[in-house]
Amino acid sequence: MPTPIMRAMPAARLILEDGTVFEGESFGSTANAIGEVVFNTSLTGYQEIATDPSYRFQIVVMTYPHIGNYGVDATVEQSEEPQVAGFVVRNIVREPSNASSAMPLPEYFERTRITAISGLDTRALTRKLRSEGAMRGIITTESERSVESLVAEVKAAPSMSGLDLVQRVTALRPFVFDEQPATSGKRIAVYDFGVKRDILRQLVKQNCDVTVYPATTHADEILNAKFDGVLLSNGPGDPEPVTYAQENIRHLVGKVPLFGICLGHQLLGLAFGGKTYKLKFGHRGGNHPVKDLRSGRVEITAQNHGFSVDPDSLSENDIEYTHINLNDQTLEGFRHRREPVLAVQYHPEAAPGPHDSFYLFGEFLKMIDEWEGKGK
Repeated sequence: MPTPIMRAMPAARLILEDGTVFEGESFGSTANAIGEVVFNTSLTGYQEIATDPSYRFQIVVMTYPHIGNYGVDATVEQSEEPQVAGFVVRNIVREPSNASSAMPLPEYFERTRITAISGLDTRALTRKLRSEGAMRGIITTESERSVESLVAEVKAAPSMSGLDLVQRVTALRPFVFDEQPATSGKRIAVYDFGVKRDILRQLVKQNCDVTVYPATTHADEILNAKFDGVLLSNGPGDPEPVTYAQENIRHLVGKVPLFGICLGHQLLGLAFGGKTYKLKFGHRGGNHPVKDLRSGRVEITAQNHGFSVDPDSLSENDIEYTHINLNDQTLEGFRHRREPVLAVQYHPEAAPGPHDSFYLFGEFLKMIDEWEGKGK
């Protein structure tokens, strides 16, 4: 069998807003890509990461050096298309070895117009982001343009702080999630702030009927439909400017059980009068240790967030802290002491990541049963 001819890829640069330049090779689209440069420590799951709506307006650096070895498989995608602004890897595999692969990652990114770069020192780049914090950057193949010109373009781009990205990724209209056969269990409404498909799949595995609603849907529409529970999904950007979601959450509290994940967790914190703040470089990867303060159990979790809820801003008379991050002691989960409200900052559905946190979907349904048992 003849060896496939691999066409040469143009030289490319990743330039950070402070003027630091990393040189490599383009793969995928060759269009300029601007976004917040962040890193992810997962060893696998590059396609799930690329299609996660929480990565909107972000250039993702994969710290694991060998990416693309098992190709692309449509069954693992978390949304209709890749959501990342750009992708950065040390070594890209152009000939994957996997029976279920539909195509190599470079071809997938080229078809979906995602700009990517390989061949640069991702370890040095990650160390820089850890020490100096996440910052905006650009991936470009424009060799003739000066660094100063490109940095000026990056600095003109919006900052992640204060940026509402939810309305760029949410569903346009309500829909029933029917990827799997319909069930006859609890009826769950999902506020789509950028929901991952595997969150919906986990609900279906719990025998739930799932209907997804746009982020701006008024709470009255949800309440009038008499759902058993409401899930507040993950999503991109700064939670603070998503005021419409906070208002709807306040209207729902005490009237229907709520489960917030990631951005949903942050929006619940804000709805209860708390504050959020931007982390220096965020939590992104599949190996973050979290302690359940109720049981003392430690679970290894999948995470993807750049903002966090300030625990000191929440009333301990109303809120019980349930989970903390063992790396930096940030708040990872809470419950309301009187109302049926559960929230976690990390991703219990994983995809990619360990399965330690699947139990949280069961806790949500148990909370619904207790609520219904009280005749609510």
